[in-house]
Amino acid sequence: MFEIYRAVMDSDRNPLNNLPRAQRFQIMVVLSSMWTTIFCTAAGAWFWYGELLFAHVLVALGVALTGATFHSAAKRTSYRSYPKADGTARYDDVWGA
Repeated sequence: MFEIYRAVMDSDRNPLNNLPRAQRFQIMVVLSSMWTTIFCTAAGAWFWYGELLFAHVLVALGVALTGATFHSAAKRTSYRSYPKADGTARYDDVWGA
């Protein structure tokens, strides 16, 4: 169970690791807000008729959106991965590495 948790929540292990750290953070914040909204809405919908159907649809949509986000991030590479045609770097190498 811990490995499944880390595969989703650890941005160094999930498919978002191809993106810059700031962009990873932004996407993880949006996904966490989405999941918080889903679970809060599902808990609040408990007293409505059809609450089980509503909660299951919300969870299914959340899983689909998270999966689509991870899938598209796994295929994306950074512009830094490809040097320019003239061989120069695409960014300033401040640390000389």
